[in-house]
Amino acid sequence: MEKKTTKLQMLLDFLRGGKRWFALAVVAMGAATLFRFLTPQVVGYTVDAVIGGKTVELPEPLANLLSSLGGGTYGGALLLCALGVAVTAVLAGAFNYAARMCNAVGSQAFVKRARDILFNHTQRLPFEWHMKHMTGDTIQRCTSDVQTTRGFVADQLIEVVRTVILIATALFIMFSMNVTMALVVSAFIPIILVYTLFFTRRIAGEFLQCDEAEGELMVAVQENLTGVRVVRAFGRERFERDRFDEKNNTLAAKWIRLGYTLGVYWGVGDVVSTLALLAVITVGAYLSAGGSFTLGEFLIFITYTQQLTWPVRQLGRTLSEMSKAGVSIERLHEIIAAPAETSEPNAKTPPLERDIVFDNVSFTYEERPVLQDLSFTVPRGATLGILGATGSGKSTLTYLLNRLYDLPRGSGSITIGGVDLREIDRAYLRRNVGLVLQEPFLFSKTIFENIDIAARTGDRAKVRDKARAAAVDDDIAAFRNGYDTMVGERGVTLSGGQKQRVAIARTLMTEAPIMVFDDSMSALDMETDAKIREALRQNTSGATVILISHRVSTLMTADKIIVLEGGRVTESGTHRDLLEQNGHYKRVYDIQSAAEVQP
Repeated sequence: MEKKTTKLQMLLDFLRGGKRWFALAVVAMGAATLFRFLTPQVVGYTVDAVIGGKTVELPEPLANLLSSLGGGTYGGALLLCALGVAVTAVLAGAFNYAARMCNAVGSQAFVKRARDILFNHTQRLPFEWHMKHMTGDTIQRCTSDVQTTRGFVADQLIEVVRTVILIATALFIMFSMNVTMALVVSAFIPIILVYTLFFTRRIAGEFLQCDEAEGELMVAVQENLTGVRVVRAFGRERFERDRFDEKNNTLAAKWIRLGYTLGVYWGVGDVVSTLALLAVITVGAYLSAGGSFTLGEFLIFITYTQQLTWPVRQLGRTLSEMSKAGVSIERLHEIIAAPAETSEPNAKTPPLERDIVFDNVSFTYEERPVLQDLSFTVPRGATLGILGATGSGKSTLTYLLNRLYDLPRGSGSITIGGVDLREIDRAYLRRNVGLVLQEPFLFSKTIFENIDIAARTGDRAKVRDKARAAAVDDDIAAFRNGYDTMVGERGVTLSGGQKQRVAIARTLMTEAPIMVFDDSMSALDMETDAKIREALRQNTSGATVILISHRVSTLMTADKIIVLEGGRVTESGTHRDLLEQNGHYKRVYDIQSAAEVQP
C-alpha cells in the first residue's frame, strides 16, 4: 500500500534541489541585516563623538584603526564616518542582492520540481480520479496554486525568517543601549501581531472563496474552448457569455470584498505604526532633555523604529498571505495524497494470447449498478461482437478489461488464460490490450506522430500500411502536407470519421494480442465500415478482437455476438442464431435494414 504523504513531506519533497539556495539566501539576509543596523550606529557616533564632542567608548581595535586612518582631527573623523556609512550601505546592498539571487534560483528549482512531481503523479492517478475531477480545476491547481505555494516558500517563509533576524538583532542592540527605550519599541510588536492574527482567520476564508471562484471560472473557460464546435453549432455564444460573466462577476465581487478587508487591515497598521514612532519620539525627547539619553542614541532609536515598523507590518501581511498559501498547499496536497495506481507485489506478465473469461462480473459506479452477473468467454483469436443500448455497460466492460477501473473483490472475476486480471501488471496489460474509443483523442502533433505514438517505430512504411488498413490513407494523401499535417487541438483538423480511422490505425500499430473497438466506427459510412472490417480481419490475424457497436452490420461477421441489456447478457450466439431467436438483436437488425433500403 502506498504510504500517505503529509503536507510537510510534500513541501520538503518540492524543496529538494533548491534548499541549499534558500539556506544561502538566509545567511546572506543575516549579513545584510547586520550591516543595515551598523549604519545608524555610525551616524549616532558621528553626532555624539565627532559633532557633539562627547567621549564615546569604542572597542580598542576599532579605536586604534580610526586613529591610524587620521581620525584624530575633526575633518578626518567626519570623513571616516561618511566613508563608514557608505561601506556599510554598500555591503548591506551587496548581501541583499546575493540573498535575492539565491532566493530566485531556489524558488525556480522549487517550482520546477513541484511541477514535475505533480505532473508525474497525475499520470499515475486512476482513470476514476480523472473522471471525478474537472480538468480546468486540476490545471489551475498545478499552475496558479503552485505559484502561490512558491510565493509562500520563497517570499513569505523567507520574509518571516528575515523579519525574525531583523527584530532579534534590533532588540539585542536596543536593549544593550537603553532598556527603557527598548521596552517602548518592543511593546508595539505584540500589538501588531495580535491584530494581524485577528485579521488572518477572516482573510484565510475569503482567500479560499476567491481561489474556488477562480477554479470555477477556469473550468468554464476550459469547457467553452474545448467545446467550441458545439457552442457554435447550437448558437450558444450568448449563453456562454452570460455564464462567463456570472462567474467572472462572482470572482470580482469576492476579490473586492477581500480588498476591503485588507484595506481595513492596512489602515489599522498605519495607525499602530504611527503611534509607535510617536511614543519613541516622546519618550526619547524626555530622556534626552534629562541628560540620560544622547542625541546620537535618540537618532539611532528613531531609525531602528522606522526600520522595524515596516518589516513587522510586512510580517502581518506575510502571515495573511500564508493563509492563502495554506489553501493552495491543501489543494495541491489533495492531488499528491490521492492514491496512485500501483501494481500488486509480484505482478504477473503472462502471455495474453489466451481465452478471456468474464465470470459473474458485477460492477457498480457511484451506487449505480452497471454490470450484473455478467458471464461470457472470448476464445483465443476469436472475434466477439457486443450490441447494446446506451447505458447497457458496454464501455464499462472495456474499461474493466484494460484495468482503467479495477474490479472489486467479491464482484466476480475476469481472467486471461486462467490468470486473474487483478494479478497482471497494469502497464504490461495496457501495452497488450489495444483500445479504440468512440471519441478518440488525438494530440496536437502531426498525423504521422499520432499514428506512431503508441508503437514509436518511426517506420513511415508501416504507418502508411496501417493507415490503409484503417481506410484513411487516401484522406491523408489529399492533405497538402500529407502525413506531416499538424492535427489541431483535440483533432479539430480532421472530421469525426477521419479521427476514428486515425485512432484505429494507431491501435493497429501496436499489434496487440487483444484489440477492443468501442463503437469506433460509428462516424463511418457503411462502405467504409465494410472496408475496415475486412482490413481488420487481415491485420488482426491471431489477435482476440472485441467489437462494440450499435450497428448490426459491423457485428454480423463476428464469431460470436452477445447482447447487453441493463448490464446483463440477454442473448448470445452467431448472427444467424440471434436472428432465429427473434429477440432484441432481431428487432434492431430489422429496423436498421429497413432504414438502409429506404430511398
